[in-house]
Parts: sequence; C-alpha cells; structure tokens
Amino acid sequence: MSKTKEYVIPFVGLKLGKHKFEYQINNAFFEIFDYNEFQNSDIKVNVVLDKKSNLLEIDFKHKGIINVPCDLTSEDFDLPVKGKLKLIVRFGETFNNDNEELLILPFGEFEIDIAQYIYEMIVLSIPLRRVHPGIKDGSLKTEALTKLKELAIEEQTKKNKEEKEEENIDPRWDKLKQLLTDK
Repeated sequence: MSKTKEYVIPFVGLKLGKHKFEYQINNAFFEIFDYNEFQNSDIKVNVVLDKKSNLLEIDFKHKGIINVPCDLTSEDFDLPVKGKLKLIVRFGETFNNDNEELLILPFGEFEIDIAQYIYEMIVLSIPLRRVHPGIKDGSLKTEALTKLKELAIEEQTKKNKEEKEEENIDPRWDKLKQLLTDK
C-alpha cells in the first residue's frame, strides 16, 4: 500500500469545473520523503483542481509554520512559510514530468498523486538562511549570548585599564614619540 494514498486524486470521476481539496501537513508527511530538517511542522495546503475537457489545471497554495533551528544560534524557532505552485496536466503517449509546470500523463491514467508536488512546493518555500527573529530585533536571550556579553564587558574593562595606564606615562616619552612622527 502506498504511503501517499491520501494525496492521490482520482480525476476520472470528477465533473468538469473546479474542485477543492485541503490537506493538513505535519512531520509524518515529510518522513515519507526521508526529510527531517524540521522539529515540527503545521502547514495547511489548499489544492484547486480545474478539470477541463482535455487537460487539468492544479493550483497549490500553502501557509503555515515550521519549527527549525536558527543558522546562527542553533535556537529552535517557528518560521512562517507560504507559497504557491501551478501545475498543468496534459495527456499524451508516455509519462513525462521533465517540466516543473507541465505533467504529461498517459491516456489510460485515471488518478494523479500530488504528494511530490506538495513536498517540493513546501521545501522550496523555505529560505536558505534561517535566522531567528529575536536576532534581528535584539530580543533573543540565550546562554551563549549571555556568556558573550559577559566576556565583552570583561574585555572592555581590560581596555579601559590599559588606557588609564597609558595616560599615566611620563610626558618625556611623548616628546620621543613626536620625534618618530616628525620625519
């Protein structure tokens, strides 16, 4: 039995016109494709199949959130995703899916499996660089950032001490330094 059975649309029994389908996608869907980049996902996919006499037009739209680690801090956060895809299905002698927007099915086919198209649409809508929104607005609080701030404060106090020591240097050295710069 196919794992993507619920994503198969039997179009042969449908009347001409538009037909709407709705899917709720979670991590179990991505496990079918051995894709485990998300900690959690909750995505709503709307599919509108427009059946015409000699072709099918399928419009996919998705919107939801995925829980992913930040590329900078490795902190998990909810990333909103949305996107759309248009697919035209024609009928011909042989199966052909070389074109991403055109699918050619053999004349005897009576159903279409849209799971692969849903998967690709969602995965391709995820940005290459995933940055926690708390980094952009400065509200992110993590152990690593707290430790970095402590170290930065310690470093700044060391620099201040060194600057004070330089101020206490004998003024005769300034005259010698001036000789070097007067050349």
